[in-house]
Amino acid sequence: MSEFLIARRQYAPQSPVSLTALEASSVSEPAIGLDATDPAIAALFPQMARHPLLKISQNDAAASGLEPLTKKTSLRVGAVFSGGQAPGGHNVVAGLYEGIRKLHPDSTLTGFAGGPAGILKNKAIPVTPELIATFRNTGGFDLFGTGRTKLETPEDFATCARIFTQHDLDAFVVIGGDDSNTNAAFLAEYLLETGHKTRIVGVPKTIDSDLRGPFTETSFGFDTAVRVYAELIANIAKDSQSGKKYYHFIRLMGRSASHITMEAALQTRPNVALISEEIARDGMTMSGIIDLLADVVIRRGNAGKNFGVVLVPEGLIEFVPEMRALIANLNEVISGHQDYMDSLRGFTAQIEYLAGRLSKESAATLATLPLDIQRQMIMDRDPHGNVALSQVETEKLLTELLTSRLGELKSEGHFHGKFSCQTHFLGYEGRCAAPTNFDANYAWSLGLTAAGLAASGHSGYLAAVHGLTMTPDRWQAWGVPLVSMLTIERRHGKDKAVIRKTLVDLEGPAFQLFMNSREAWAWDEHYQFAGPIQYFGPAGLVDRIPVSLSVQ
Repeated sequence: MSEFLIARRQYAPQSPVSLTALEASSVSEPAIGLDATDPAIAALFPQMARHPLLKISQNDAAASGLEPLTKKTSLRVGAVFSGGQAPGGHNVVAGLYEGIRKLHPDSTLTGFAGGPAGILKNKAIPVTPELIATFRNTGGFDLFGTGRTKLETPEDFATCARIFTQHDLDAFVVIGGDDSNTNAAFLAEYLLETGHKTRIVGVPKTIDSDLRGPFTETSFGFDTAVRVYAELIANIAKDSQSGKKYYHFIRLMGRSASHITMEAALQTRPNVALISEEIARDGMTMSGIIDLLADVVIRRGNAGKNFGVVLVPEGLIEFVPEMRALIANLNEVISGHQDYMDSLRGFTAQIEYLAGRLSKESAATLATLPLDIQRQMIMDRDPHGNVALSQVETEKLLTELLTSRLGELKSEGHFHGKFSCQTHFLGYEGRCAAPTNFDANYAWSLGLTAAGLAASGHSGYLAAVHGLTMTPDRWQAWGVPLVSMLTIERRHGKDKAVIRKTLVDLEGPAFQLFMNSREAWAWDEHYQFAGPIQYFGPAGLVDRIPVSLSVQ
């Protein structure tokens, strides 16, 4: 343990009053209606289709007629991390452990190592007070480890049921993102249908913050990750302003949604931040994006400013119409000829084979891309044979196309400045940082909420904590039916029930704040340096919340 971690684990996370005194609280069905479940979803989840919204609140048992959550017998609960890491995961486990032991001192928690695969392999880890004390307020998922195995077949569910029976689990908590909680919904339905006693509770985890709903304002880990990125972006911006010779193109995580890019922009004020959802709404082509960037470079160059900072969301190319069509066409052709494609040696042979099989429009789009990008799109594939979009260096694609465009404009006498660039990708740097106070409190509260839901005997719920713009003691804990978050989407040629990813709301106050500011940011240096994450000191530094959340 470093001196920092020794000091940091002494931090006492804060939570709503109803969770601090969980043993005296109750779970009720508030008079708040949810939208009717989609009939297609209801047909897939008949056991959970009528699940109501649940609220955990302080209980006056005599006045309300509700039973307090205190248990007469101990609870046996299991937990797993699923998917990529997010700061605060250890506090979810700590809050869950603290919660079930508040309800009965002999309650036990068992973690499963290596993600969902650890359940199937029965890789159980008993959680002890010593483990919790060691990992409280620390980053990473190394308490249990994690993985991306999906639990989605009847055989998987049957194995889970057998393992849960072996450990005599009353409840099981899945700490994961939209895919993981989608799988949790199917597992919950299976267990209810088969009469199994284990209840399933989900916890919203993803630094991308694309797992949102009416009662889930963000996911844990988002604040910490963006704060890490914002410090690095601000450092780069200061370097750019000092040297005055480079444009820095910085790609940020967020494959399906641009929440990270927008929040980082609000915290650092770059010259340009591309928002994928806006590009899709406006039908902006790659050529249009390059024109936008060229305009900024030219106008700044005319003012003697040959430097700047540009933020790029990881999933940008999926939102550009012609690129989206190319990706779909590539996936279709490659999946239909995967064995033969794999037998071809080298990029040249593969692209020649593809040339006659892509549509005319897709072939033309592919030909406009730099060779390195073509190679990444064709040769880097995910386990399903699709283009591995997270491996496509979008920031380099933009700089190469922009360099070519500016060269043309210079030869025509329209550009008189200089353009030199550096590219960066900020991703893994933010996933395992020690959580901010906000994430430490939020994750702890989510763990306590999961404990309350587990103790109340409900299954197929997502733990949610609402009112995050207020102080933690005023937050409100909820149980949101997972079926209320599901929708039918077309994936890999089949209709599937999934939790819809929540994209940036282009009508929301956070985007409006960004949109009203970016014109000024483009032409002058409004770079903002908030510094590194502060864990000790004045409340104004240590208890900050995301800008996009504070303006809601």
